[in-house]
Amino acid sequence: MSENYTLPIDSNWTVEDIVKVSNLIDGVLAVYETGISKRILLERFDMFREVMPAKSEQKQFDRDFEQQTGYSIYKTMQLAQKTIRDKVRA
Repeated sequence: MSENYTLPIDSNWTVEDIVKVSNLIDGVLAVYETGISKRILLERFDMFREVMPAKSEQKQFDRDFEQQTGYSIYKTMQLAQKTIRDKVRA
């Protein structure tokens, strides 16, 4: 994964929106680095969906993110939803 990446931030987002999206990104990265609480990750995903309710926006954001980092938000959330453990780690 590249340590330098640019999140595709919408100019209409508030600071709160940017924080919500950044928190999800941090959570996704944590899954691959140290692990993260399943509950926290799912909460962050719910907040992300408040910022980007349209599936098409979510998919485009995920494609951009995966292209830059090699990690997929969609695949990470599938892993989180399927795991029976309290901590999600890939």
